[in-house]
Amino acid sequence: MYTVDVIIPTYKPDKRFLSVLDMLANQTLKPSHIIIMNTEEKYFDQLIFGSDFLKKYSNCKVYHHSKWEFDHGATRNKGVAHSGADYFVMMTQDAVPADENLLENLLKPVVEGRAAVSYARQLPREDCNPIERFTRSFNYPEESCLKGERDVQRLGIKTYFCSDVCAAYSRKTFDQLGGFVNQAIFNEDMVYAAKAAKAGNKIAYCADARVYHSHNYSPKAQFHRNFDLGVSQADHPEIFGNLSSEGEGVRMVKKTMAYLWNHGYKRLIPRLIVLSGAKWLGFRYGRNYHRLSDKRVLRYTSDPMYWKKRELKRDVAKIDATKGYGKNPEKEGV
Repeated sequence: MYTVDVIIPTYKPDKRFLSVLDMLANQTLKPSHIIIMNTEEKYFDQLIFGSDFLKKYSNCKVYHHSKWEFDHGATRNKGVAHSGADYFVMMTQDAVPADENLLENLLKPVVEGRAAVSYARQLPREDCNPIERFTRSFNYPEESCLKGERDVQRLGIKTYFCSDVCAAYSRKTFDQLGGFVNQAIFNEDMVYAAKAAKAGNKIAYCADARVYHSHNYSPKAQFHRNFDLGVSQADHPEIFGNLSSEGEGVRMVKKTMAYLWNHGYKRLIPRLIVLSGAKWLGFRYGRNYHRLSDKRVLRYTSDPMYWKKRELKRDVAKIDATKGYGKNPEKEGV
């Protein structure tokens, strides 16, 4: 019998996170451990204050780190290092399992050896607006599929689409491929999926493994998010250099507009245009961030801390230990 752990990065978790844990406790496939990689201990303490959290959720292991230490790739790698299971599932703190079969259905193609990674269908929450509701159905349709490197010509960039909102991994393959990229502003899941596909593995989309997860982003938030998406693609030309995201984006906008027109939401079409423009502009700036000043990059990103850490690492890399960390060679031997 195989074992599975669930790994969840958290930051300022709210009551919805407790619903995630409650649903995981009721799964037909029980996780051995739920590994919580929490950013800033004080916010986690606020959530569990006055409760016997570790007694109620006895299979949870909580590891705290500072915001300065967090990275989308490195933090998840550390979570995997805390796991001894054969398989692991990455989730986010706001992805609530839709039923008790989530883990069983999600793990099936990976356990059977048909895929190295599988990802779940994301359903809109009750408060989801019509635009985001259609986006969920566009990106996460009702039909499951299995994708690989041979599908690039047919599917383009969607070949590598995968989401750590809820995704299952083979630990053996994960270790063989070197895990997630250790410095990631965004998109660590898709970069890993591409690496797995290029190594001859498959990516599974499991429509019967479902979580409730959606956001009603403002145009400003979409701009920042897509800027970071563009940066992640610019940093990995070996994967995204010859693949365009814009064609798929245009197709989604056209289908969303048709949906709004045909279902009584014509008044939302101007908002769709504004949101789409913000996405496109953010993405274009992100793909060309090397041409921007540091000041503009910090203004456009949703994660200024990432850039400050990146700059620090760059400065540290310039230090030449053989020169005595700044000693004046003229005064040596005095």
